[in-house]
Order: sequence, then C-alpha cells, then structure tokens
Amino acid sequence: MPKTESQRIVEQMQAPRITALWRALQPLKSVVSFMNSGAHPDDETSAMLAALAYRDGLSLSYACANRGEGGQNDIGTETTRDLGVLRSAEMERAAEVLNLRLYWLSETPQDSIFDFGFSKSGAETLAKWGAERTLKRFVEIIRSERPDILCPTFLDIPGQHGHHRAMTQLAHQVMDAAADPDFPDVAQAPWQVKKLYLPAWSGAGDAYDDDLPPPPATLTINANGDDPVTGWSWAQIGQQSRVFHRTQGMGRWVPHGTENNWPLHLARSFVSGGDDTLSAGLPADLQELADFTDAGAVSGALQQAHAACLAALESFPHFSAVLKAATDALKAIRIAYQSCPESCQDNVLHRLLLKEAQLSHVIRIAAGVELRPGLEKDALRPGEAVGMAIETKLSANRNVEVKHEAVLAEGWRVEGDMLSVSSLAPVSDPYPSRYIPAHATAPAMRLLITYDGVTSQTSIGFETPPLVLPDRSATLVPDCAVINLASPARQLALTIGEIYPDTAKLELVLPDHSGDHSGDWQAAPSATGFALTVPQDVEAGLYDIPLQLDGQTALSVRHFAYPHIASRIRTFPASLELRVIDANLPDVSIAYVGGGNDRVPHWLRAMGLTVTELTDEQLSASELKRFDTLLIGIFAMRTRPALRNAMTMVHAWVERGGHLVTLYHRPWDGWDPDKVPPLHLEIGKPSLRWRVTDENAEVTHLLPHHKLLTTPNHIGVADWAGWHKERGLYFAKSWASDYKALLSMSDPGEEPHSGALLSARFGYGRHTHTSLILHHQMEKLTPGAFRLMANLVAKA
Repeated sequence: MPKTESQRIVEQMQAPRITALWRALQPLKSVVSFMNSGAHPDDETSAMLAALAYRDGLSLSYACANRGEGGQNDIGTETTRDLGVLRSAEMERAAEVLNLRLYWLSETPQDSIFDFGFSKSGAETLAKWGAERTLKRFVEIIRSERPDILCPTFLDIPGQHGHHRAMTQLAHQVMDAAADPDFPDVAQAPWQVKKLYLPAWSGAGDAYDDDLPPPPATLTINANGDDPVTGWSWAQIGQQSRVFHRTQGMGRWVPHGTENNWPLHLARSFVSGGDDTLSAGLPADLQELADFTDAGAVSGALQQAHAACLAALESFPHFSAVLKAATDALKAIRIAYQSCPESCQDNVLHRLLLKEAQLSHVIRIAAGVELRPGLEKDALRPGEAVGMAIETKLSANRNVEVKHEAVLAEGWRVEGDMLSVSSLAPVSDPYPSRYIPAHATAPAMRLLITYDGVTSQTSIGFETPPLVLPDRSATLVPDCAVINLASPARQLALTIGEIYPDTAKLELVLPDHSGDHSGDWQAAPSATGFALTVPQDVEAGLYDIPLQLDGQTALSVRHFAYPHIASRIRTFPASLELRVIDANLPDVSIAYVGGGNDRVPHWLRAMGLTVTELTDEQLSASELKRFDTLLIGIFAMRTRPALRNAMTMVHAWVERGGHLVTLYHRPWDGWDPDKVPPLHLEIGKPSLRWRVTDENAEVTHLLPHHKLLTTPNHIGVADWAGWHKERGLYFAKSWASDYKALLSMSDPGEEPHSGALLSARFGYGRHTHTSLILHHQMEKLTPGAFRLMANLVAKA
C-alpha cells in the first residue's frame, strides 16, 4: 500500500539533506574496498563499519551466508523460511544505514546454504551446506564485488558457532579460489583479495564461549570520536543500523564514552609494506591510484578527479560549490575510464565505475533534486496496471536540467501514467541475492541531472516497491494440522481465501485409502472452503494434501508487512501437511500465558485438549484455582511483566496442588533463578555450552518410570526420532535438590547434559521446566513432541 502522509513525514525527518550530503561525500576520500563476511544477518560488525564508511570513506560490502532461518523471532511467530524472508528484508534496511553493499551466498528459500540451526562445527556446517557449492558462491561474490580487504566477523576456534567457523574457513579458501583462473564454473574474471584480516577480539558472550584466545592485533581500528555533523558516535550509528534486526531483538543504547576499538590481525597479505593502516600497500585514493597506473592521460585525469573530490569535501556545506566540484570530478573520472590502458583496467575500472555512482549521488543531493515515484497499490497480478504518481522537487539552480525515465525489467511496461506487468515478469523474489543501497532494482525511475554539460544519473525506487503475484493462487488455512487418533475428532475445516482467478475450480487431491470399513477421505465443499473428513481407521503418519485450481497446482502467497521493512511475499505450493498422531490425553484443565512467540495453545487444542489463554488481568489467585496446570510460553517472563509480578501468587497456587510448566527461556528473558521458579533453578549460558544441537542425539531416560515419561504416554525411542533443528538450548545449569533430572543427552564428543527436563514437587503441586524446543517441534509436526507435551501438561 502507498505510504501514509505521517510515514512520509517521519522518513523526511530522519534524512535531512545536510546529513545526506555529508555522508554521500565521505566515499570520495578513498578507493579502498572492505568486505565483511558472516554467517547470518546481524553478524556484521556495525560500529566498526560505521567508522570505516563515514569517517574513512571506505567502500563497504557484506557477504552473508544464509538468511538466519534458524534464529529466534522477537516480533512474531514466523519461523524457518518465513523468518528468512523477514531477516533478509531487515538486513537490507540495516545495510542502508551503513551504505553497505549486501551479497548473499544463499540464493533461494530451498538453497542448501540454510540456517539449519545451531552447530558447533565448521566441518558439519559445510557438509550440510555443500562445501563446493558454498565456496563457488563465495568466489562469485568476491569476483563481482572485487574487495581489496576481506574480514570475517568471527574466529574459527572451538566454542564458536559452527556457521561462523565455516565462513572463516571459507575466507581463507576464497583468497586463493577467487584468484585462480582455473576455478571451475564461475564466469567472472579472477580477482585477488589483497588482505585477509581476522578479528583480534574474543567472540565469547551470552551465546558463544571461545576456547582459545584471539590472535595478536597487528592493527587497531579506532572507533572513538563522533561524526562531526550529527554528533553521533560511530557505535551509535552502528546501533542505528542494528536496530532494524528487530526479529533478533537488536538495538541498544551506547552512551558517549563507552565505545570500543576494533583490533584486527593481518592473516594474509599480497601487498608489500607495513600494517599501520588498512590501506597500507593499497592505492588509498584517486591520487595514489594515479601513481599506481602511471599511464599518461589516465594518470592526469585521476589527479584532476582527486583534486576535485577534495574540493567537494572542503566545500561542504555549500551546496552550489559542492555541485561544481563533484561535476568536475565526474568529468575527470569519465576521461580516466575512457583512456585507461588495458594493462591497468583490471585494478582500475571497477573503482572508477563505483566512483561515478558515488559522485552522481553527491550531485543529486547538492543540486537539491528530489524524485518520489509512487504507486496506487504495490501488489499486481500479471495483466494488471497501476497508476503512477511522480512527485518532483527541482533544483533552485537554474543551470541544472532534470529529466526522469522509467527503468523496466522484463515483463514491465509504462504507458502514460500507468505501470503494467505481464506474465513475462517473474513472481517477486523473497530472497534477492544482492542489495545495493541507492541503486534501486527495476522497475524504478532513472533520474538524469545535467549541469555544466555533464549528465549524471541515479536510480530511484518506488516509494513502495511493487510486488508481482502469481497468475493463480489461493490461501489455504491451515496449511499444517494435526489429527489425534486418541481424540474422536476426524474433521478439519479448511478455509480457502484470496482465490485468483475467482472463477477457478477448487479441488483437494486426497490420499488413497485402503481401509475396508471406515470410509474414505472426503472433502465436502463449504461456504468458506472444504470440510475435510479423515477415515476413522486412518494410520498414523504424515499426509500431503495439495490444492489445485482448474487442475493445476495452486500457489499460496504469504505477505510480510512490518513497519520497519519493505513489504515482501513468499510463494509456495498450496497444500495441507497433515500429521496423524497417536497421543493419549490427560484429563486436565490448562491455563496458558504466552509471550507472543509460539503457537503452543493452538497445537494443544489440535490434539484435543482444552486450553484457556489468560490475559494480564486474569493472572489472579481466584482465576488460577479453576485450572490444574499453568503453562508458561517461551520468553513470556520478559514480554509479560504482569506475569513476573504474579509469580509469588503462582507459587502459592502450586503449593496448593497446581502444576506449573515453564517452557524454554533465556537467562535475560526476565528469568530470575530464585524468583521465577518456586525453587532455585538457574539457566546456563553461554548457550553453546548448554545446548544439544544434534537433533538426532541419543536421549537417556534417567528416571524411566517417572510419571512425566509414562503418563498418559509411555515415551520411548520412537518419540525422539524425526526431530528438527536441535534438541534444545539454554539447559538448566544448577537447581535445587528437590528437582529431578529426567533426561540426559549430549552432542558428539561432549559430556552429557541433564538439565533439559527438570521436575520438582512443591507442597502439593509440581514445577516442571523444559529447555527442549517443543514449541518448534510441534510446528514441524514432530509426533514425539505432541506425546511428550501431553504428559507435561497433566495434573501435578
């Protein structure tokens, strides 16, 4: 949808022209390019990058392995690929703040380079990603971006996340592979990264615990000081970027005077000289690039461009003077590009193209030209057209000429003030492989500014980038469900919505059924979709039931619309994934208090249990006495302050016979080990030391006859099969002797953990705490998770 007027006002307040010009001028200082690499969105070293960009003028890029599909979600219930869509969009906004050119090794939601969950091994990670595929993709990125310097964020040492370790291993390998002319199946010309730096700081913290000390620093990036125009510290600017990683709860206030410096270790170098600056041994600016080429006309043009760039910087904040100097610099850059001898082109031309883009950006801001293209709506079907409205602010300088024109991708067309899309245009990509700030992806508008006989161009995106929807789609709700053989219910109400075209014939493709006495699968049309009936004698298992439109597979469209990101869609086959389980149910009344980050009540109801979700106002002794079990959802102690305040009352309820069940929490989720549980129970950190990442790890029942492992379901080996991602994390570290540890498990080569499932009698009641990721396993329709959860919520 078009942005509201209030949204436009807020955006305008956040980007004053004077600040935009100052930031646009900084890259004119340097021709050095610096690539940071990491495994996930939010692995970038934001504070250091802010200083390198807006103080030192380096051209920055970030190579990120995956989309963070295995991470947490602090703002919603999206998981895996849906979370990957959100985190990709968040990373783009974070990159905008730092003028960071963004590249992804992972290119599609089905890519093998996927955040499969926490790993403790780089070798395991590369085995799952595909080592050859991952290195090839990294080579493509290096050869496209051509950085002078590569610096991963983390070290390849025990105690660090396996994904981080893998990317650091690859950083060493790609130094040689990207420069190898015989590296197979990569079209771009070879490129030698000149320097590889490693972090000379520890990666230990709440999540990781490096076993070895960092390497010695050979160079330290001083991140003290403030931006002279805004007064913000580099760390504060870094946090202005990180705050867009909202699914990960990022963004913290950094008071002045508490900034960090960034020590680096030069691991490999292909240049001569010392290591007193990042640019040592490299052409640092256009002047040094001229000395490097030493080739007649191009050298002179580069010297002129350097002088003009310095003049532009020195002319700030006088817009007209900056405009004149930047235009002179652009003239000289183009002369240098045209006259560059073949012997220098490999090291020079890409720098000049980037400098042209940077100068064009400066010219637009200095000229005071603005272009705001908008659309009446932002989601189109093939064959649809939408009205465009283009708001233009011309320059106050009469010598500035302004034009604009559409930049169209395949399948797009402009007629008058209408933008249309045909079936040739692909459906919008939820996982773009790159993102270049200030260079909008088509369809967009090209802004042409002519001053002093020189025409510059910049790409301006639509206020809300248009999304292309598929030519036939429908939304199937739910798209995953559970039928419990222990419950009499055998029917599901399926809602079909957003049908396009609306005249399409709908059909569910039902499984074959070989039962003799209990009827077949049936899908009776209803006012809102279908009433799906499952045979009484259906076997436990996983069933896929696709939806067709006019005999063709339908696609579902999932929209992602959060205020801090641009809208996105993800399309996938419209299908119901139905898990038939056999889980005995306790006779119990359950109250649930959630943090907004799981759908546990939904799955309990799907099994056949009755669950009441309590509001803050209902957290009272009189209300609780109606229930046998109180189930606390993940992170709820942090997101529901009223719950924390009510724990003394909850403890009294437990003592009178209630069963308190707390699901996975992190230490900083409001978990006070002596106030939240009725008896002391401390959650371990860093998480790497208190988790089991192998989803197939053997589970030992320490108390096999305990009621939580036997009633109403006998939990056996089969219930631990088919788990997804990992067993659990943030296991308990220490606990009062009243608690009994029921399970033991470990990752390969490690000592077993026994803090995954604890239970203690307290008065007439019981407290049970689990760090198993049961909420996630139920989303993935893991049968054993449903059976174990049924036991956990039983009466004390």
